[in-house]
Amino acid sequence: MATEIEVFADIWCPFAHVGLRCARDQRDATGRDDVILRVRPWPLELVNSAPMDPAKTASHIEHLRHQINDDLFVGFDAANFPTSTLEALALIEHAYRTDGRTGEAATFALRDALFEKGLDISDPAVLASIAADLSIGSADAADRAAVTDSWHAGQARGVKGSPHFFSGDAEMFCPSLDISRSDAGDMSIALNIERLAAFLDLCLS
Repeated sequence: MATEIEVFADIWCPFAHVGLRCARDQRDATGRDDVILRVRPWPLELVNSAPMDPAKTASHIEHLRHQINDDLFVGFDAANFPTSTLEALALIEHAYRTDGRTGEAATFALRDALFEKGLDISDPAVLASIAADLSIGSADAADRAAVTDSWHAGQARGVKGSPHFFSGDAEMFCPSLDISRSDAGDMSIALNIERLAAFLDLCLS
């Protein structure tokens, strides 16, 4: 039976895009192909009562590219920034209902579509294309309800932001990145793979 590491995250969060890739890479490096990343919806437009700001997101992406990895976010297009992620999150829930590996594939496919291919993941045609690539159907009312249910479950579990990892009694917000701001407001970001690896070792022990 596959082991799950739960992660609460939204699709349009660039820090989650980096953090989930780091977690996948670390998982794969251990050879633990029995471990599934179960990425649960943490819909920031509901958390913050407003959609994400494309300009602010683009600024965060620039910091991540220059300070972490300039091979990431290569196709990002702020002009195609989604107006919502709720339908995309519902599609991911639909994929996880198929099986864990399909769900994990969906969570990465949608983030890559937004951040690496510059696609608008709130566009129904884009979602239909991704669903077809994954050989799954479209999201339904149960999947949409699951997005809201996940938000409320995350609130009850003390989710601090996107991404927040859980496994058993272990939990940590954004374990792969150290993020700080100077007194002048400048953002500083550094990878902390050692902390991520230690956390995943704890999850998998």
